[in-house]
Amino acid sequence: AYLGPFTGEYRNDMVREWTEKLHELSVPHNEGCNLIDTLSEAVKIRSWQIAGLPKDALSVENGVIVQYSRRWALFIDPQGQANKWVKNLEKENGIDVIKLSDKDFLRSLENAVRFGKPCLLENVGEELDPALEPILLKQTFKQSGSTVIKLGDAVIPYHEDFKFYITTKLPNPHYTPEVSTKVTIVNFTLSPSGLEDQLLGSVVAEERPDLEEAKNQLIVSNAKMKQEQIGRASCRERV
Repeated sequence: AYLGPFTGEYRNDMVREWTEKLHELSVPHNEGCNLIDTLSEAVKIRSWQIAGLPKDALSVENGVIVQYSRRWALFIDPQGQANKWVKNLEKENGIDVIKLSDKDFLRSLENAVRFGKPCLLENVGEELDPALEPILLKQTFKQSGSTVIKLGDAVIPYHEDFKFYITTKLPNPHYTPEVSTKVTIVNFTLSPSGLEDQLLGSVVAEERPDLEEAKNQLIVSNAKMKQEQIGRASCRERV
């Protein structure tokens, strides 16, 4: 809800302050709790990284925020890392890539909504086209038993598998509160510390591929163990 627009260093400062408050107010919590450990799964992170998500903590946090956010994500992405990741992540689902400057961008968006395809809107500025508002606010309604949405002058079927991503190349955009309440702003700007993390991951993968492979195998085996434990627990409940 709060960390998305900020840089990695600022996020760390915020989490540190929150943790101090947890101690001060005697709120029960796990030591060293953070966004990634609390909400993410190692197998899911691994699949994101295979699709091109950088391995630094900021990028992984961004992936978690996007996964759990109720609003569509608007990525502050001057280096194009989020753009590349989303395209790879949704490639098999036939992602449509559009720009506001395209003559038929609204028709392309309609098709994505109608057929449940992911859609990436690139290179937006500090203001968003008012025609996007029904999509951003998810203003769906029922008509003849089907879920529909009004886009422009047309009322079209709304497919539940539809996904919408927005990216901007602006390095330091200032979005109004009206825009900020309609999207989840996610800051993908690469900082020096984030670059260090990414380079360290690249060096380990290049110099010690055996360690990288062992890590991946450990992630997969841990996931299988968790699934087996969940399966045994559900069996005991049924018995």
